[in-house]
Amino acid sequence: MFRTEDIQELIRKQPFEPFRICMSDGRIYDVMHPELCLPGRTKVHVGVPDPKAKRLIMRVDQCALVHIVRIEPLNGQHAQRSRKRKTS
Repeated sequence: MFRTEDIQELIRKQPFEPFRICMSDGRIYDVMHPELCLPGRTKVHVGVPDPKAKRLIMRVDQCALVHIVRIEPLNGQHAQRSRKRKTS
């Protein structure tokens, strides 16, 4: 499971490197700017850009940390970072 600190590390990185959040249900969120991602204790709030207005968001989705299965860089690298859930 990803932790809030994992997300904070990504959005604080200088220079910022865009990344993709992959969810357990198949949804993906491309975070192109650090201000589009607000981590909380159990969720990450992700601003979804408005395709018609460059600097506006269309909505904010809440992504439960337990449902994030992978985070990938969007800078052309093939490296993937994933965490597996512990099973009881």
